[in-house]
Amino acid sequence: MTGIKELCEKQRRLFESEITRNMAFRKACLQKLKKEIAENEADIMEALKKDLNKSAFETYATEIGMVLEEINFMLKNMKRLLSARQVRTPVTQFPASSRIYQEPYGTILIMSPWNYPFQLAMVPLVGAIACGNCAIIKPSNYSPETSKVIRKVVSKVFDASHVAVIEGGREVNQSLLDNKFDLIFFTGSIEVGKIVMEKAAKHLTPVVLELGGKSPCIVDKTADIRMAGKRIAWGKCLNAGQTCVAPDYLLVHRAVKEELTREIIKNVKKMYTGHPEKNPEFPKIINRKHFERLNDLIGTGKVIYGGGSNGDTNQIAFTLMDWVSWEDPVMQEEIFGPVLPMIEYENIEEVIHRINRRPKPLALYLFTRSKAIQHRVVHSIAYGGGCINDTIVHLATSYMAFGGVGESGMGAYHGKESIRTFSHSKSVLKKSNLIDIPVRYAPYGGKLGLLKKIMK
Repeated sequence: MTGIKELCEKQRRLFESEITRNMAFRKACLQKLKKEIAENEADIMEALKKDLNKSAFETYATEIGMVLEEINFMLKNMKRLLSARQVRTPVTQFPASSRIYQEPYGTILIMSPWNYPFQLAMVPLVGAIACGNCAIIKPSNYSPETSKVIRKVVSKVFDASHVAVIEGGREVNQSLLDNKFDLIFFTGSIEVGKIVMEKAAKHLTPVVLELGGKSPCIVDKTADIRMAGKRIAWGKCLNAGQTCVAPDYLLVHRAVKEELTREIIKNVKKMYTGHPEKNPEFPKIINRKHFERLNDLIGTGKVIYGGGSNGDTNQIAFTLMDWVSWEDPVMQEEIFGPVLPMIEYENIEEVIHRINRRPKPLALYLFTRSKAIQHRVVHSIAYGGGCINDTIVHLATSYMAFGGVGESGMGAYHGKESIRTFSHSKSVLKKSNLIDIPVRYAPYGGKLGLLKKIMK
């Protein structure tokens, strides 16, 4: 598409003008963005209600509020985090000084998903703007109402030569990826992430991939079962399970399985009644394709609670599946819905072995009172991040990095980590002209002994 190529060129010219490098300009942009989000709060909530049936509370907690927190973090900390910092210089380079400068990449492509369509477009944008970049946002075609609001908000704050929103489907995605960017930030499925990485490789463009996978939730026999049941139910029902870090499957110790089952069911009923698929506050499945996929998964196993669905609204009830094996269909793909399969275990070593034989998950949750179990799991299993005695909330902060590892993603962001992601650390050594130590110059005869003393 010629329009995309021209837009990329406009952004490149603006970046070359160096206006986006100005700290006052960056801060002003973020302040305007914050103001515009606040003024369009009702429209954002309405859009997410239409796209995903999200309640106003859930929309503010998981979309709007998180974006505003990230903006506030940057306004408070970006000047300090982006300032050049002096580091030590080895004695072999005496006399000299060494500094690291944070330098914007240039033009960033942000490809965001449909499950948290506002937050996962805007939080990366905040980092990109704070670091002095230009950006093109490509929101998901599956959440069209939210995409319209994103375009409306962005167009009021930024000129298209600085930040632009491009809507559309696969053809637009293809056209964008055919252009050269200085960084691509993608959030979405593993399958599409592979395509993005393949396209980026043609231009040697660095990529950040925020993907997903099957995130385990382990409940040890020492856990506070009442609290575990409440927090697991909340984490799995949030956005109807359409969360990249949702507890994907439950590994529960045999001794507490029945009690935990009762607590989870009790809390789901308390939050969404006995029929979430008919509850106006329970989010819907994004489209018919995913609705039918989830119903098919439910049909492959033993349902002990839930299993109902509402074809008129695309809602699926929270569903608990028992007597699941590692080989069952529900364990072969990321569920991305309100379906929670359970596998009981006896020995934590068996659990660690099983998880480590699978692709590294984006998140892991552990409920236990045992410090020994905490230490064993945290230090023996590779995963992007997670919680002990809670679910989901580890990503709701600007003070810790969020990202995957292995097949669950590469790169991270939020707060300080966004500074590292959206800027290049440029190392510069400044050498004095007053003294020039001759030992480094040829001929080298007789100098090796002195070199070894200096560099040992």
